[in-house]
Amino acid sequence: MAGNDWINSYLEAILDAGGAAGEISAAAGGVGGEGPARKKQDKSSLMLRERGRFSPARYFVEEVISGFDETDLYKTWVRTSAMRSPQERNTRLENMSWRIWNLARKKKQIEGEEASRLSKQRLEREKARQYAGADLSEDLSEGENNNEPSIHDESTRARMPRIGSTDAIEAWASQHKDKKLYIVLISIHGLIRGENMELGRDSDTGGQVKYVVELARALGSTPGVYRVDLLTRQISAPDVDWSYGEPTEMLSLISSENLGHEMGESSGAYIVRIPFGPRDKYIAKEHLWPHIQEFVDGALVHIMQMSKVLGEQVGSGQPLWPVVIHGHYADAGDSAALLSGALNVPMVFTGHSLGRDKLEQILKQGHQTRDEINETYKIMRRIEAEELCLDASEIIITSTRQEIEQQWGLYDGFDLTMARKLRARIKRGVSCFGRYMPRMIVCASASTFKALHSFYVNFIDIFCYIINQAIPPGMEFSHIAPHDVDLDGEEGNEDGSGSPDPPIWADIMRFFSNPHKPMILALARPDPKKNITTLVKAFGEHCELRNLANLTLIMGNRDVIDEMSSTNAAVLTSVLKLIDKYDLYGQVAYPKHHKQSEVPDIYRLAARTKGVFINCAFIEPFGLTLIEAAAYGLPMVATRNGGPVDIHRVLDNGILVDPHNQNEIAEALYKLVSDKHLWAQCRQNGLKNIHQFSWPEHCKNYLSRVGTLKPRHPCWQRSDDAIEISEADSPEDSLRDVHDISLNLKLSLDSEKSVSKEGSSNTVRRHLEDAVQKLSGGVSAMSGENGKWPPLRRRKRIIVVAVDSVQDADFVQVIKNIFEASSNERLSGSVGFVLSTSRAISEINALLISGGIEASDFDAFVCNSGSDLCYPSSSCEDMLSPAELPFMIDLDYHSQIEYRWGGEGLRKTLIRWAAEKNDESGQNVVVEDEECSSTYCISFRVTNTEAAPPVKEIRRTMRIQALRCHVLYSHDGSKLNVIPVLASRSQALRYLYIRWGVELSNMTVIVGESGDTDYEGLLGGVHKTIILKGSFNAAPNKVHTARSYSLQDVVSFEKAGIASVEGYGPDNLKSALQQFGILKD
Repeated sequence: MAGNDWINSYLEAILDAGGAAGEISAAAGGVGGEGPARKKQDKSSLMLRERGRFSPARYFVEEVISGFDETDLYKTWVRTSAMRSPQERNTRLENMSWRIWNLARKKKQIEGEEASRLSKQRLEREKARQYAGADLSEDLSEGENNNEPSIHDESTRARMPRIGSTDAIEAWASQHKDKKLYIVLISIHGLIRGENMELGRDSDTGGQVKYVVELARALGSTPGVYRVDLLTRQISAPDVDWSYGEPTEMLSLISSENLGHEMGESSGAYIVRIPFGPRDKYIAKEHLWPHIQEFVDGALVHIMQMSKVLGEQVGSGQPLWPVVIHGHYADAGDSAALLSGALNVPMVFTGHSLGRDKLEQILKQGHQTRDEINETYKIMRRIEAEELCLDASEIIITSTRQEIEQQWGLYDGFDLTMARKLRARIKRGVSCFGRYMPRMIVCASASTFKALHSFYVNFIDIFCYIINQAIPPGMEFSHIAPHDVDLDGEEGNEDGSGSPDPPIWADIMRFFSNPHKPMILALARPDPKKNITTLVKAFGEHCELRNLANLTLIMGNRDVIDEMSSTNAAVLTSVLKLIDKYDLYGQVAYPKHHKQSEVPDIYRLAARTKGVFINCAFIEPFGLTLIEAAAYGLPMVATRNGGPVDIHRVLDNGILVDPHNQNEIAEALYKLVSDKHLWAQCRQNGLKNIHQFSWPEHCKNYLSRVGTLKPRHPCWQRSDDAIEISEADSPEDSLRDVHDISLNLKLSLDSEKSVSKEGSSNTVRRHLEDAVQKLSGGVSAMSGENGKWPPLRRRKRIIVVAVDSVQDADFVQVIKNIFEASSNERLSGSVGFVLSTSRAISEINALLISGGIEASDFDAFVCNSGSDLCYPSSSCEDMLSPAELPFMIDLDYHSQIEYRWGGEGLRKTLIRWAAEKNDESGQNVVVEDEECSSTYCISFRVTNTEAAPPVKEIRRTMRIQALRCHVLYSHDGSKLNVIPVLASRSQALRYLYIRWGVELSNMTVIVGESGDTDYEGLLGGVHKTIILKGSFNAAPNKVHTARSYSLQDVVSFEKAGIASVEGYGPDNLKSALQQFGILKD
């Protein structure tokens, strides 16, 4: 340790002067002095010195920091500070000791806080689930015993026969070829393209990227699937290849001619790149969160257009909606949930790694606080996205049972026992009281689609591991050729042609002094969780293994270490230092570059040398490289944490080890490379069983699960067809009687008061709502200026007023100033207006009347935080006075948002929850507001905002009880609305695009400096946003400050579509609207 001689002197003093190491050990072990701990410590230190490999850094990390509490460290500092006389050394020694002490204290503080938090969370979960269990306990003793079906298992009805031969796959293909399915996959981070993927370039471009591309390719080749779109990010940055900026890329299909797959004009599999985020910058996944809304809007436009095109080709003129939207990883899952809600299409989710599990692992290390972890990884935003996926998904695809029980079990929205109870109730036809749980699927290994009689060299490899893929990942084995190996002598030539060796072989062999030794092969990027340093230590400290084998580390591609990410650079630097420490030159290969197409050659080289493949990651959610290696005849040594356990159960081709135990790793490797018969048996087992992981079988399993989902899609007459309907045939005429009934539903202040006096205003109003809904069948037509269809579809621009942060008087004035600023366009009808608020429609009506504003000045009203969408009726016969217009409820919108709505069961739970909060505080903190509630909104008045719980606490309570809902506070905290989980004001704007063709890019949303809980959704997206700044904005209530993540984590205030103006004067508003091209100069 050059330049740090004082540290070496200090350590030598500990070990040599008076048995200081023993004193320290005694301090750790107590007063006993001669206990086992001291003897072990002395022996360990002596052995380190005798071996000549004493590491000061290792000593401090493993012995001082890990082995002492803060009091012992302080005593150590007192003793050691007197060891040296030079003042400078003592000063430095004291400073070092204090730093160690503070580090240990910080670690213990973090551990204590985390233990306290987990204990509190555990109590909350137990209490909430007791309530849910009480609701579900009646008349279900038979279904809740240990014999009820496992949540992992699929029902017999959902299963499809296995495919075990070429004849069987042809029969299955013939049976399903007439289906025309449209599937949407989403994976938005990393660099994605169909060929020559830059796998290993960074942590975002790994196994997930390869998997989703191959999944899209394989599904596109499967009978019954007409088109597959893999949606990702379009990147036109100077530091990445131009191909990532191409809007569309068609993927070559896998043996489609052998599956009877008929191709159409737009059929096949495609990578579709949606532009969002900075156009000229490639950014890491942690920084994509502020741009998710923009991606959702762009993806929605693509899916709408493609559904229409496919409908014209194969859907008899009706849109061909996606049968499923499948999100991969948390960011894509969040996007898939919003798209699923907007389109009313089933959602499937694959996590590929989970945020809560990662958070727990990092916290256990004790080096970072929760806030520090969140600052680096935006982990809380990721966790909330994963919770939303639990709320919205119909199927969660996992890789192992361990993932379900230990990883998903960390989430508020999933409980294995609750899931079993709900499934048992559903099977018996018993009410679940509004509770829902996604179905977790771990599929059994699948049979091959054809016998593996022969293999070929050209294999489309899957480079890195797949994380958390539940249905066994598919592979195309028909092109793999395992190397011929002479078990009694040297390796043979597989083709006998004397063809030249692949170039990558020379790149690897140049590292070895004896290239004929068996090769231990590891393929993993230099990431701490891949545990590469432990592998190098295990190899370096086992002399027999070093003498018998070589080690090859394929750690992605690199040019200059300093240009790598800090984490990857640190791991790679550690590896290089360990190679130097153990003097492994000539025994370890670590090439800087390799091509994707060369990965199969690397496997073949390892197999040719009778080598072993190793994956010793701390946790490996699946481990696809293990399957790849087995296909080339390589035995494996793998971690026993995660997916490799299931892979080993199927393949039986190696040894599982504890990744934390380097001796166990070394012994397993030595056993395989030294025992030829064991190596041969593992090789043969792998080759014999590998057929159980094939793409056709994988896709068949995938589609069998998707086929069990209840079909959902938008159900209404498309507005595009409205022009072709004559006035005589207009649905408006058929709604005349409904309009007469709707007079009884007009929402004036007088009628509200008269109903409320009867003591059942909410019930009466709901009955009237239901009557109108049944008769009208939804809003299908409304009068416009020159026709029977809503004026929304004829507007060139839409201005959405969504200012939450002002008093009522200012709010009314904002509306009037907006009207004044856009008077010319308003008069011509080119600009329309939408009012978006948390208020109920009755409150909106009263506000408009008080301000002298007519309801007909607006084209639509998004009310109750996005749970209701209403339109003003402009029929003269229905008008009592200019200020008393009946409103028409869009029932089609309700059909879009009702997914997983808990209804009365949710309402009863919320009332019970409110009563508990009121009892705890000794006052009425939260009171149900029946007058402002509606069919899809349960509203509460908050009388004491200081005592009101934050949104994240209410969401957690509801999720623990398997109730899926969206909880929102108004800006001032006086109103609490609980609405369907996929409903919001931003989702309502997307509905206007889907239903009436109002382009999202032509919308401008006007907001204040802050807003309701869903404020962030109004700032993102492709629409324009104008923020009104000034002292008239009230400060948000503290309930908004208790969010799980900061607003900056989810909103990009630097995007071009956001502008700010001071005040809300007409001139300022006009200038801002002109800036976005809404108004003419």
